[in-house]
Amino acid sequence: MKALLNCTPEELGSCLAARGIERFRADQVLHWILVRGVTDFRAMTNLSMRLRHALAEEWRIHSLECVRTLKAQDGTRKLVLRTADGASIESVLIPEERRQTICVSSQVGCSLDCTFCATGRLGFGRNLEPGEIVDQILHARALLGADAELTNVVFMGMGEPLLNLKNVIVAIRILTHPSGLGMSPRRITVSTAGVVSKMMELGAAVPVRLAVSLHATTDDVRDALVPLNKRFPIAALVDACARYPVARRDRISLEYALMRGVNDSLADARRLAGLARAARAKVNLIPLNEHPGTPLKGPERQRLELFTETVAACGVTATVRRSRGSDIYAACGQLGTLGDAITGPSSRASGR
Repeated sequence: MKALLNCTPEELGSCLAARGIERFRADQVLHWILVRGVTDFRAMTNLSMRLRHALAEEWRIHSLECVRTLKAQDGTRKLVLRTADGASIESVLIPEERRQTICVSSQVGCSLDCTFCATGRLGFGRNLEPGEIVDQILHARALLGADAELTNVVFMGMGEPLLNLKNVIVAIRILTHPSGLGMSPRRITVSTAGVVSKMMELGAAVPVRLAVSLHATTDDVRDALVPLNKRFPIAALVDACARYPVARRDRISLEYALMRGVNDSLADARRLAGLARAARAKVNLIPLNEHPGTPLKGPERQRLELFTETVAACGVTATVRRSRGSDIYAACGQLGTLGDAITGPSSRASGR
C-alpha cells in the first residue's frame, strides 16, 4: 500500500483525478487526517462509501508505529517510533506555557558523526519519507489530546535535514497547506550542521526559520567536533548565513553547545559574537547535555554565565536554552540513547 502522506495536497488531487475522482476530495481527506486527527478512512463521513473503500484499499495513513513513550519529570515526552521496515526513530514533544513544540527526526540515524551527539554513534540508516516525517506529528498530536494544540515544529531530531532536503520540503508543504495543519512557516524551524550547498535551496523553497549548529569558533576545533566542517568551513558557513533569505525578526540562530574546556573560553565568546554579527544571527547557547558514551562535559555554571555575558556585551543577542527531558535522554544531542540505559521514573508502553 502507498503512504498517503508522502503526497502534497496537489499530488494527491492529481492521483484522485487520474481515477475519475474530484480533486477537491484530496483536501477533504487531508482535513480529516491533519486537522481532525481521523486515521480511519471509514470515519470520513463526507466521502462516499465507495470512495472510502477505494482509499482504504490503496493507501495507508500511518507510516510509523509508536512502540514506546517516555515522560520526563519536566513533562517532556519522547516517542520511540518504528518504521515499516523495522527501523527505530525518536521524536520529542516539549510542553511550554504558551506553546507545544514537536521535535521531529528527518533520517534514521545520522551520517555526520559529531563527537558530542549520541545520534551520530548510530551511523546512517536511510532518509525518512515525507509521510514518516508528518506521521511523527500525528502521533504527537494524539498524545496531546483535544485540549492542547501543537503550535511549533522543529527539525532538530535525528539526522541532518538538509541531507534529506527534498522530503523535508514536501513534509513542510503538507504542514503549511491550508487543507492540512495550515501552520505558519514562521512556526517551523529547520536545523542544520552546516550543509552550505543546500541552505539557499531550502530558503528559496520554504520560508521557514533556520538554526545553524556552529559549536566552535575556529576551524581546528570545529573539524574535531563537527567533521562536516572539513567540507564547509566556518567562513563559508557564515557567508551562507548572511545570504540566507530571512526577515530580520526571524534572524538565523547560531546554536552553540558549550563543552567544558573545549569551546567555552572567553576568547571563544568574543569570536562567537563576531561570527554572529557577520552572519546577521542571534546566539542560542546550549550547555552540553551529557550522555553515556562521551567523555565531554557541560560548562560550570559560573563559566556559562560569564560566557553569556561576554557575548551579550559584544552587542549580540544571546540566550541560554533550558535543557528539557534530559532524564529520559530527550534533550539536544541525546536522541538515540535508548533502552535499558534510560532510568527515567515514568516510562510507559504506548497504548496506541
